[in-house]
Amino acid sequence: MSEERLPGPRAVGDSFLTLWRQGTLFEIVWTSLERGLLGFLAALAIGTPLGLVVARVPFVRAALGPVLSGLQSLPSVAWVPAAIMWFGLTDTAMYTVILLGAVPSIAVGLVSGIDQVPPLYLRAGRTIGATGLRGARYIVLPAALPGYTAGLKQGWAFSWRSLMATELIASSPDLGVGLGRYLANSREAIDLPGVFFGILLILAVGVLIDLVVFSPLERRVLRSRGLR
Repeated sequence: MSEERLPGPRAVGDSFLTLWRQGTLFEIVWTSLERGLLGFLAALAIGTPLGLVVARVPFVRAALGPVLSGLQSLPSVAWVPAAIMWFGLTDTAMYTVILLGAVPSIAVGLVSGIDQVPPLYLRAGRTIGATGLRGARYIVLPAALPGYTAGLKQGWAFSWRSLMATELIASSPDLGVGLGRYLANSREAIDLPGVFFGILLILAVGVLIDLVVFSPLERRVLRSRGLR
């Protein structure tokens, strides 16, 4: 296959050198990474209590459970046009898409984890007076950690994909150039090596976050359960 369709390592490396010499490589990566992390933390703050309420309150579960499952299966890119129409080409639009993509995954992961908590734990908690918020903090959430951790990992994946989809579509000088925008700019310039370098950067950030954050967290949770 010709390099016009599949650029070789040298051509992709030249794209790296170009950004390095321009001094924009870390700025591009950090622009996206900062947005992704802030959006994920916001989704965590919303999805955790939401998942707890859905899991523990039957009528809320009946009303919101199917909605959360439906939102989880909806491609995040579908929200981008609506978010831009609501908030314009702003960071608020980007964070909105991230939240709509990540919150359902985190909430559903917590619900799944709570569903797997042995009833004996809950009865023991009630016996020692650990009910309500106290029971949630000391009994339910610790026991639900394996499912919750899986939900967090999936929530980050949805956050990152949602952000990339938004950056690819939303273009404004006020938003700066993140990885998604760099990818779009390379496509518009018919710079295929730049496109592949952008893809590699997006992949590298996702893998790095998994190795640094979620893999150690999973190992710790499984080890605490005697599973590893």
